[in-house]
Amino acid sequence: MAAIVPRISNTVYVSCDCLDLARKLLNEIPCCNFGLVPANLIVASFMKIGEIDTAKIVFQRMPTRDLVSWNSMIGGYVRNARFEEAFSIFREMLSLNIEPDGFTFASIINASARIGALNRAKWIHDLLIQKRIQLNYILRAALIDMYSKCGRIEIACDIFYGVRNNDVSVWNAMINGLAIHGLALDAIAMFSAMEADDVLPDTLTFIGLLRACNHCGLVDQGRNYFDLMRRCYVIQPQLEHFGAMVDLFGRAGLLEEAYAIIKEMPMEPDIVIWRSLLSACRIHKIPNLGEVAVAKLSQLESGDYVLLSNIYCSLRKWDSAERVRDMMKGKGIRKNGGKSWVEFGDAIHQFKAGDRSHPETEAIYKVLDGLICRTRVEGFKPTTELVLMDVSEEEKEDNLIYHSEKLALAYAILKSSPGNDIRVSKNLRTCLDCHYWMKIVSRVLNRMHVGPSEDIKMAEENAEQRTRSVRFY
Repeated sequence: MAAIVPRISNTVYVSCDCLDLARKLLNEIPCCNFGLVPANLIVASFMKIGEIDTAKIVFQRMPTRDLVSWNSMIGGYVRNARFEEAFSIFREMLSLNIEPDGFTFASIINASARIGALNRAKWIHDLLIQKRIQLNYILRAALIDMYSKCGRIEIACDIFYGVRNNDVSVWNAMINGLAIHGLALDAIAMFSAMEADDVLPDTLTFIGLLRACNHCGLVDQGRNYFDLMRRCYVIQPQLEHFGAMVDLFGRAGLLEEAYAIIKEMPMEPDIVIWRSLLSACRIHKIPNLGEVAVAKLSQLESGDYVLLSNIYCSLRKWDSAERVRDMMKGKGIRKNGGKSWVEFGDAIHQFKAGDRSHPETEAIYKVLDGLICRTRVEGFKPTTELVLMDVSEEEKEDNLIYHSEKLALAYAILKSSPGNDIRVSKNLRTCLDCHYWMKIVSRVLNRMHVGPSEDIKMAEENAEQRTRSVRFY
């Protein structure tokens, strides 16, 4: 009876969202002799609030586990952006001959999409077929999203056209996939086909369409879709729609229109919208409106200060840039470290700027130095305007040479041969200098640079994107 009381108490604490009390009780119990259902509830609840380590302790103490237990851990890791741990526990699950189901695959497919790991994506897809998991609309949409984000839009299209699709989520995945590849006209054609099939669009459909217009600078079409969703489908714009319009106007240089739509919003603009405006001010060098955006950002992070500092540096207002950097130092804020990675086989190789920790460092730097020399012969000139220092041009160039994406690309070239794909991903925006340098490298090596046109078309305009996924042949 004494052992039952803690089990009941903990379940009650979790059910009532009293997770602090549940955590304290867990620390006092030497052995979690919970029943399967209460233990699963506890794991899922702690994962939901990001208490990953506590959920892991409960999971490890469970005397028995079922598929729900494993799915809670895998799904929790994915929701909390702990993708490598999600893959690790998924492999452990398979090694114990526990059969995954559709929920398992939905989570692990999402993990593959988030890290853009094509080899893992193909392995997961093959395993899905091998296990004979029925492809419902959730899994089909997840697969389309995964291949789109791994740079293989043609495979995403094959999955889409492989069966008749009546669910809006599958159409949305395809429209969004085309959008992030900059295939705006294809996304628009997909929407027309969707209407012809009598599939009603929803809020996510129009986010995809606005994103497509955004990436290709189709301002008028974006305005039309923003009006269409309200006029014909009675869909009230949400924060994401207003944000897409602010981004669309901002990238097109229509800063006053972008600011006007923010002021006309029926809800309070969120931090993402103000950051979109700030980013546009950096691109088009509008410091006054940039300062307005910064003033509206109640929780400034390092990237916000960096954007504002970049504006001043591009205008050579070194005193103002120094003032922003002093503000960062005074508040103890440090710039987020950029990192880039490439996938080979089952391994992901990560690099930071100036990184010398890789076991093949000497060979990587030799390749990179050779590429730098060859690109300069071809006329490449470093883009130094955004180096955050008032120093000589030569010193600025030195600060650009060993950026993380250049190291990652050099390693990929070292390890690959013509005919193999190369994908370089980054956790932050790719800088203007690296974007132009990669274009010259593709020409020097006579290897076609394909990649999503978020990297090609949009980057031609401002060379900024969250993740770069480039392909060389």
